[in-house]
Amino acid sequence: MTAPAPREAAIAAARASYGRLIAYLSARSHDIAAAEDALGEAFHAALIAWPRDGVPLSPEAWLLTAARRRLHDGWRHAQVHEAVVEQWRLLNDGIAPEEASAAFPDERLALMFVCAHPAIDAAARAPLMLQTVLGLDAARMAGAFLVSPAALGQRLVRAKAKIRAAGIPFEIPPAERWLERLGDVLEAIYAAYGTGWDDVAGTDPKRGDLAVEALTLAATVVQLLPDEPEPLGLLALLAFCQARAAARRDEAGEYVPLAQQDARRWNSELLATAESALLRAARMQRVGAFQLEAAIQSAHTQKGLGAPVSPQAIVQLYDALVALQPTLGARVSRACALAPAAGVAAALEALFAIGEREVAGYQPYWAARAHLLRLAGREDEARQARQRAIGLTADPALRLFLSRQGS
Repeated sequence: MTAPAPREAAIAAARASYGRLIAYLSARSHDIAAAEDALGEAFHAALIAWPRDGVPLSPEAWLLTAARRRLHDGWRHAQVHEAVVEQWRLLNDGIAPEEASAAFPDERLALMFVCAHPAIDAAARAPLMLQTVLGLDAARMAGAFLVSPAALGQRLVRAKAKIRAAGIPFEIPPAERWLERLGDVLEAIYAAYGTGWDDVAGTDPKRGDLAVEALTLAATVVQLLPDEPEPLGLLALLAFCQARAAARRDEAGEYVPLAQQDARRWNSELLATAESALLRAARMQRVGAFQLEAAIQSAHTQKGLGAPVSPQAIVQLYDALVALQPTLGARVSRACALAPAAGVAAALEALFAIGEREVAGYQPYWAARAHLLRLAGREDEARQARQRAIGLTADPALRLFLSRQGS
């Protein structure tokens, strides 16, 4: 069998073991930033050593050893003798990577629960999970949290500094603390999926992989907490969305909105998974935001498959969602849902009720505004909103789709 090329072996190790290694390196050091830096240097060293010496039998073990050496060197140079000696002893004698598997079916998920520690600022928990577990930088994930990359970067820096300064326990929580951290973990998985989903063109393979990873993580949370309805709701939501992924582009590579997609291109197996998970969650009779979002996607899916779906029923689902979790995305979507149910005037009234300062950089709002104003015959205003939406759109095919709406 041909030995793997060094660069490909390093990439494979990063995909398979990044979160696992960070979890180990951070478990006793209480310093995520130092662990990330050390592991980054270890990967750099691998790209130098492996072409020369060959790919080791266990790339993960090689990287772990190299990263630990770099952490040790950093502490030694810092000359904090007693604290350094104790920290280094704990790191060497601490939790082995295999221990996470004893409680968690996925090491990445274990680390996500670690990053959801209640002493960490709530706004930083989900981004910290995405950066630490999945290796995303602030620029790639800022859009998922509706903040600028610079603001998100500062948020992460402050969170890591607080972990280090306050000695926040960086360890796998006991089972009785899982539920209090569950919401943050689910939000992070949802944000990870959204980051991958945003690559509608499929031009970034890592982002495409990210959407699949998020779906896998959602299924793993269900495995971990089978009696909780919201993980099932998230799994259903992501499965509905992923089932339609192949239909988001036509044969020419042009963007296709949901209402115009060819349902024959939808993945029936994923749709069945979604419906089953949603039904299982509903039987628990504890409604949550992810279940409501999944129910909305189910309604849209059934409509696309030719079933009669009442527009008023979709609005009612959005009403419940906004009452439970009035996010910007939910309010904009509810306004759009009002158009077929109550008329364009009612939809515009709901949309205009959202303050423009809040939506200044939110592309879906301006795309929705342009669409509704066009339906109302207010072409000049629609054109202005459309131009703003186009300016906020990174994907060329989606920009082209929006530009054609005015022709």
